[in-house]
Amino acid sequence: MQQIQLQLSDQIYDLAQRRATEAGFANLDEYIVDVVMEDLIAEPENLDHRFSPIVLAHLKSIHADIQTGTKTYTEMEVDEFLREKANKWRESHPG
Repeated sequence: MQQIQLQLSDQIYDLAQRRATEAGFANLDEYIVDVVMEDLIAEPENLDHRFSPIVLAHLKSIHADIQTGTKTYTEMEVDEFLREKANKWRESHPG
């Protein structure tokens, strides 16, 4: 087993100490070990299957339009588009 020394700002130390106590850990060291282990053990979700040839072609088309200046998107347009997509997803995945 290896031992390390960490330097945390007072604010981060206090927050970590509070979370460790709230979560029922005996001390801050146990909490930090648990957080690191959870991060290392967790498998990231593989979303490669969502990038089908049709989706990739569509993304390349959008990229080409943006690069040539044919179409640009304002931040508001992007926010609205993502909001609509999120709402549709929430409706199709209740609870």
